[in-house]
Amino acid sequence: MVRTPFALVAVVAALTGLAACSAGPHPGTTSSRPFTVTAAGEFAAPWAMAFVPGTGQAVITDKSGVMHLREADGRLRPMSGLPAVVDRGQGGLGDVAVAPAPAGATAVRIYLTWVEADAAGLTGAVLGRGTLDLTTAAVTNLAVIWRQTPKVSGDGHFSHRIALEPDGQHLFLSSGDRQKFGPAQDPASDLGKIIRMRLDGSDPQHWSLGHRNPLGLAFDPAGRLWSTEMGPKGGDELNLVTHGGNYGWPRVSNGSHYDGRPIPDHAPGDGYVAPLAWWDPSISPGSLVMYTGEAFPQWRGDAIFGALSGEALVVVDLDGATAGRPADIYPMGARIREVEQAPDGSLWVLEDGGPGRAGRLLHLTPAG
Repeated sequence: MVRTPFALVAVVAALTGLAACSAGPHPGTTSSRPFTVTAAGEFAAPWAMAFVPGTGQAVITDKSGVMHLREADGRLRPMSGLPAVVDRGQGGLGDVAVAPAPAGATAVRIYLTWVEADAAGLTGAVLGRGTLDLTTAAVTNLAVIWRQTPKVSGDGHFSHRIALEPDGQHLFLSSGDRQKFGPAQDPASDLGKIIRMRLDGSDPQHWSLGHRNPLGLAFDPAGRLWSTEMGPKGGDELNLVTHGGNYGWPRVSNGSHYDGRPIPDHAPGDGYVAPLAWWDPSISPGSLVMYTGEAFPQWRGDAIFGALSGEALVVVDLDGATAGRPADIYPMGARIREVEQAPDGSLWVLEDGGPGRAGRLLHLTPAG
């Protein structure tokens, strides 16, 4: 289809209140910040953060293979018992999820993803499960419960985001296409899929297919699973993930290849699940949280994620399973890798780090 230029779309949407849907882009509007930003630390290359349920403690991963336990008072404790990782390209230590535990527990179940290589140098993501001792900041009994198959060459699009299902019996994991395109449509390959499995890694199944690089994965309060997906040029997506859904990659996309070659757009009746919202130009979504807190009541029930190339915090207004008005985009002046909701409803944000630059931990609280 012929796309309306970005600026015109933004103006028309703002004037008419057009809803975002698979029929049009969702570029968003830049808004004044309703929050105050406080810097709370620096990390070499932070990737993920997860609060320990029922506490003020949080676990923060670094792509290099380092992990810290952050105490409620801000103290950082280096953690032991971590796996060896392949820290190369987009690979390294990735996501972390902490399972609920009884009040006062000193040991909790923890899930980690990272990248490993085989003897031939081919790489793939893995998911591990272990126990985190909150007293000693040690991970024990860490065992791999899933491996991305097949391992392939290259160092991109691992995805490996974790979402614990509210039923307490299953977890979901995003598995990127590893920049290999076709395997995303191959039922025999884990690449380009979202995978559901039991908490011990048993009974894995491809829940959905046709994904490129889903870097955000989260459940809303109604139990619906959502993902943010880094698409090609001009094709970043927010998706409602349905069992058996085929999201089209690489056969269809609202973006185009980086070299300019076109990709057929999503179209009604094409057999693929279209995104609820998409962005052109790209903003590179790198995380996702479905907000449920009290600190920002105007965002309750909305999708919030960090934009990497867009260097922003993005809030998509949701009405149940429908994306509403254009997103609010709050410039942050840095690539935003991760967003997490704290127990008090405030937000914590990790900037992307890398060679020559640290990634800050930022605390977002309501503006006075």
